[in-house]
Amino acid sequence: MPAIWCNFLEIFLAFPSTQHYCCVVIPKSVDINGIWNVLPPGIHNATLEEIEQRFATNEKRRVLFAGFRRGVNDLRRAGCTTIFLDGSFVTEKPEPVDFDVCWDPSGVDPAKIDAVFLDFTNARKRQKAEFGGEFFPSGARADRASTFLEYFQVDKFSKRGKGIIKVQLT
Repeated sequence: MPAIWCNFLEIFLAFPSTQHYCCVVIPKSVDINGIWNVLPPGIHNATLEEIEQRFATNEKRRVLFAGFRRGVNDLRRAGCTTIFLDGSFVTEKPEPVDFDVCWDPSGVDPAKIDAVFLDFTNARKRQKAEFGGEFFPSGARADRASTFLEYFQVDKFSKRGKGIIKVQLT
């Protein structure tokens, strides 16, 4: 092995890789022949900070993110440990209308959950007014065939699979 290669390996091995600690979690958006590019199919793990960095990129998006974070914090206080984020907020749409969340009800204390999360009247008007987006229990039916968790993973325009973001709240 050439000496220069040995020196490179010696230096490289002396400094542990940061890849264990820092990596791109939220993948680049892809074109699935929908209106906007979306996350590639699958459930992609991310933190609130990673979501903010990737998607809260203009004033409208920052306002939506602030409402999303308030709702997530309310759910966390009620015992929710997992949420899934979808909607135009996680697309390349420059001015998203809202965000959509489905949350895992496992461990949620009914006495601690704000009634707004269970109010689906008037097209979820209270949720939209309070948070700027909508929150659904993940196992609830979005339509006859799908739970919200399943429904969120299909693009409503192209009918193709798309990705969503999972956030562990614990």
